[in-house]
Amino acid sequence: MKTERPMVLALRHVHFEDLGTLEPLLRRRGYEVRYVDPALDDLQAIDNTTPALVVALGGPVSAVDEDRFPFLTAELRLLERRLASGKPLLGICLGAQLIARIAGARVQPMGHPEIGFSPLTLSSGTAPELSVLAPLAGIPVLHWHGDHFELPRHAQLLASTALCKEQAFTLGTAVLALQFHLEADPRRIEQWLVGHSSELRQAGVAPHRIRADALKVGGALEPAAQHVFTRWLESCKL
Repeated sequence: MKTERPMVLALRHVHFEDLGTLEPLLRRRGYEVRYVDPALDDLQAIDNTTPALVVALGGPVSAVDEDRFPFLTAELRLLERRLASGKPLLGICLGAQLIARIAGARVQPMGHPEIGFSPLTLSSGTAPELSVLAPLAGIPVLHWHGDHFELPRHAQLLASTALCKEQAFTLGTAVLALQFHLEADPRRIEQWLVGHSSELRQAGVAPHRIRADALKVGGALEPAAQHVFTRWLESCKL
């Protein structure tokens, strides 16, 4: 008899902003990946407690833009139920901002975009959760956002940059929120440059600079990202 594999539910807002380098890692660990589109799919009909992991991915809308994009209301409710369940939840960029909102923190414009590769300043301390991002020390990661979240109550800040203080946080061991795109595959950066070309032009960011940086850092970034995700998955017993 065929045994069903445990499932990861990924909320994907833009086709190329998928699980990236995290997806093959999850499949190697025995998980089935299911993508849903919050703008099109009926989120109220989705059982969000059965999946072993729920991942809310990035997208080019604001986490406080329900008036313009009503689907965000249903997505916030789904994530609220998931957070209340105590089961593993990962948020990336927009997804991290949505998690911050349902955890009671504000999300608002920074006043300047943060786009491109740059390293993180990792938080210091002895709390075990602070070690999850340790493999990223000194390695540039991909930033692509204009909004930011404040730190939710009881959350542990993991990393910062000069442009954005709140770059990552945990809520216990089951919730990880990343403002940056650790999942992004540097080998597929051209999809990002095409898909967000208008945003790049508006921000005055040259595509060739990001393209060159992706080529330069990819060799170190991808294994470091795999190490981070592996550490977090193991801490969640996934």
